[in-house]
Order: sequence, then C-alpha cells, then structure tokens
Amino acid sequence: MARDFTTVGVIGLGTMGAGIAEVFARTGIDVVAVEVDDEAAARGTGVLRQSTDRAVVRGKLSADDQEALHRRIRVTTDLADLKQCQLVVEAVPEQLDLKKQIFSALDTIVADDAILATNTSSLPVTEIAVATSSPHRVVGMHFFNPAPVLQFVEVVKTVVTSEENLEEVTALAERLGKLPVVVGDKAGFIANALLFGYLNHAVSMYESRYATREDIDAAMRLGCGYPMGPLALMDLIGLDTAYEILDTMYRQGRERLHAPSPIIKQMVSAGFRGRKSGRGFYTYSEPGSSSVVDDALTPAAAEESGAAPRAIRTVGVVGSGTMATGIVEVFAKAGYPVTYIARADAKVEAVRAAVTKSLEKAVQRGKTTDADRDAALGRITGTTVLDDLRDVDIVVEAVVEDLKIKQALFENLDEICKPGAVLATTTSSLPVVECAAATQRPEDVVGMHFFNPAQVMKLVEVVRTVSTAQDVVVTVQDICARVGKHAVTCGDRAGFIVNALLFPYLNDAVKMLEANYATVEDIDIAMRTGCGLPMGPFELLDVVGLDVSLAIERELYLEFRERGYAPAPLLEHLVTASYLGRKTGRGFRTYT
Repeated sequence: MARDFTTVGVIGLGTMGAGIAEVFARTGIDVVAVEVDDEAAARGTGVLRQSTDRAVVRGKLSADDQEALHRRIRVTTDLADLKQCQLVVEAVPEQLDLKKQIFSALDTIVADDAILATNTSSLPVTEIAVATSSPHRVVGMHFFNPAPVLQFVEVVKTVVTSEENLEEVTALAERLGKLPVVVGDKAGFIANALLFGYLNHAVSMYESRYATREDIDAAMRLGCGYPMGPLALMDLIGLDTAYEILDTMYRQGRERLHAPSPIIKQMVSAGFRGRKSGRGFYTYSEPGSSSVVDDALTPAAAEESGAAPRAIRTVGVVGSGTMATGIVEVFAKAGYPVTYIARADAKVEAVRAAVTKSLEKAVQRGKTTDADRDAALGRITGTTVLDDLRDVDIVVEAVVEDLKIKQALFENLDEICKPGAVLATTTSSLPVVECAAATQRPEDVVGMHFFNPAQVMKLVEVVRTVSTAQDVVVTVQDICARVGKHAVTCGDRAGFIVNALLFPYLNDAVKMLEANYATVEDIDIAMRTGCGLPMGPFELLDVVGLDVSLAIERELYLEFRERGYAPAPLLEHLVTASYLGRKTGRGFRTYT
C-alpha cells in the first residue's frame, strides 16, 4: 500500500521550486520550503503569491483556498527543518556539485525511510544518489514548468533505486493529479532528450542565417501548431539552462546534434540569457518580461531591397489533388480569377465539386456568405488544356512529388506563360532549383510551399533559389499577405524550415523507441503534456504516413549527410512491412 505523504520538503523556491511547493500544498500536503537566505526566501514567497493570485483571478482557486494553501507552506533557511519530511524534492540550479552537496547533507537530517528526489532535467540522478549513504531512496521527480499547470512528471529510476520507493513516488504523482512516466537515468530523459535536439537544430538554422528568428518561430507555430517557436522557447527556458542541458546530453551520448550550437555559449557569456536577463534571441521590455520589443534584428516593415512586387491579377494552378484544390479555393476567395488545370474532364469536375462543398460548409458555419461563395465559384475556371495558362500572372504547380514530372511541367510552362509570369512550385521536399533549371527563366521560379489543408493553414514557405529574382520573392510574399497567409522566407535546401526541424525530431523519437527506453504511449504523453505539443511524435507519424515520413527523412539525410539524420531502421522496417500508419490501419499503433 502506498505511503500517505503528509509533509514534504522542497529545496529551492525559484520558478520551478515554488511551483512544486504550490502543487503539493494544493493537494492538502504540508510543505517545508528551504531557501539559501532570507532574501531568496522572500523572493520565492513572492513567486508563490503571484502564481496563486493569477489562479484566483482566473477562477482556478478561491480566495479562501489560496490562504489555506499558503498556510500549508512554511519557508525557512535551515535544512535541519526538513527533519520530519517524508519526501524532499530538490529544485536548485542545475549544478551537479551543488546537488550532491545538498543530498549528502539531507542524508544525515531526514529519517531513514524518507525519500529524496531531484527535479533535475538533465543531470545524472545516479551521481546525485551516490552522494548519500542510501542511494536506493533517491529518485528523479522531474516536474515541468509551470508545475501547477503541466500534468507530466518524469519519475527517474537509477540502477539502485528501490522498487518500493519508485512505486510510492509514482503513486504520489498520481495523487497530485499528474501523469507520471517512469524512465531510466539517461540525459534528458524523454522530453528534453527529444525537445533539445530540435531546439539546437533551430538555433543552428538561425546561426547560419538560413532564416530569420521571426520566420523560424512563425514556421513552427503556424506549420506544426506548436505553442511557441523554438527560439522564443529557448528564451523562456533560459539560454544558460539550455546550454547545460545540451552539454550534458552531448557528453553522455556523444551525439553531434546535441553539441550546443556555438552561438548559445557566446550569448550566455555576453549575458544574453533570455527573458530573465531581458535579452536572448529577442529583446524584452525588461528582465523577466514576456513583452518583445523591436531591436536591430527586427525585420523592417518594407522590403529593404527596394524591389517592388510584380502585378498579380490572374492565377493559374496545375493539379487536381487535395493541395491543388485548396490553393484554388484560397485564391478564389481572395478575389483572384483562377484557371486550374487537371488531366481529365472528370478531375476538372471533381476539383470544382470539392471547392463547392468546402465553400458550402463555410456558409453553414457562418464563415462566409452565400454571395461570397457564389462570387468565389464564379472566379474559377477548370480546363485540361495547359496552354490556357498563357495569360496568367502567376502559376502555382501542385502535382505529384516526382522531380521528372515537375521538370517536364516547368519546361512546358516556360514555353506557354507570358514573360514576367511567376512560376511557383508547392514541393515540400524536392529542390526548387531543379525545376528552375528546366526553364529559360530561372529568375522567375520560386517555391511556394502551402501546408495542408491549404484553405485552413496560415503558413506558406517562400523558397528562394540561387537564381530567384528579388522582385519575385517580394511578389510571392505580397500575394501571400493578400490571400491571408503568413509567409516565411528561406533558402532552397531539403525540408526548408518546418520539415527540416520536424522530421529529425520524429526520427529521434523512433530511435528512442527502438532502444526500448520508453513506450509509444509514454513518449507521446511526454511530448503532448510535458511540452504542450498538439500531437505526440508517433501520433503524428501515423497521420503523416510512415512512407511519406521515411521519404522526407531520406531526403534530409542525402542533403546534409548528417549521421544523426539517417532514418531509424525501425521506421524502414515498418514501411517495408506496409505498416504505413492510419491509411493502412497499422503503423506505430493499430487502428480499427
């Protein structure tokens, strides 16, 4: 039977420690909170008060319950006051020597059956445990920030942790209303091991000037539905903390992709530690503020090159699939006459029927009017004759992801379209420059990568090749704004922004599963509830399709020749077995 914990200790009342103390007190457990001195204790008490004040304002906590909560928390500066605690959770800065010193001291203070837990997010729990005379009672209890809100808790077992203590801590986490997952003592555990590889990659992308910080963050928010962009998240976590986590992960696993990007250490050395210092990748109104202010890196409102956009009055779309159909609807709703090309009359009719159905659903939901629906449909002309695109100002190609087919199409468009027409491809993985090279006007060719469903997703990746004219880039950025899309601009390399950041992370999740470190369910729970992502990696892989995912990962590996990008063998085996995800009824999960 699990122990009934009535009194626990928390060491450290920073943002994390104060949140953990609040979680325990909310559940009716008495808390002894220890800080290093009176000033830190007062500061920690203030953090607690601010957090519960917000909860009261939001109706999550009554004023009476707030006061009862604070009465359960006693703040002290003396470790000896933890003597009667049945469990002590350490939440001090990520310094191994400091943690070992604290655990060594606790070992002589608390009762022999008390459990000692560390909230470390990356340091080896085993090394902390052996600083005590009873390492079997030491566990990791990694809460996520903000602790009162996020449900996920990683319970970390070492090779010497007793099963009884592990079970008691897991049961306590459930009592607190959390979703605990038991993992082994590996740097980063589940969530950080997957999250920080992705964050580090985003920093490298920024450091190489492949895309601006704003475009990288917008791409992941709008393209993947992430709550924050990776660089803004780095600022929230703290660049010094991120560096320590990445460095620990690299030293343990020797994975080059976990070696901290050099700019992180440079920024930390310069005092640019993120929100807490008022400056990181972004500049904030003051230390601790979330309010971003303009700085020297903020993009100018007008295009600095002075290039003016070309006039776009009419649009052509080639293709009849889901993506092409969505793009036709996007332009027609925005007021542009659209000529779309399909390979057969039946497909011409199918596109029109699909657009009609989509617009009708929008009318029923009050998102558009009958008149606007009819006007949009009146702007659409379908045909099977490619030459009907001779007078359009921009053509958006959305045919199958086959380079030879796209190149042949661009050769035809080059001969058919008028001079100055913009030729755009929606490819998500193929080199745009290969399409441009098939024409006699490579300066007019650009990538315009919509996300599916195009009529819903706000993001468009604007991909410039080494040949693309600046006024063509500006033209596509301008038309994206006119049709209600958010354009992000990047160079022509595999994955562009979104897929280049997303698929290595998904591949890392498969490798973690392959190594038997955690289950599909545990990894998905960790990334959904611990990191706030809309879907866990295996949910997403099954939705995207394992064959599609494997093809993208192979493209990334061939482009960058990065060992860490090589597709996990497990993914290749599942595809070989035709377990492709939801579309076949079986992938990482089985569907009915």
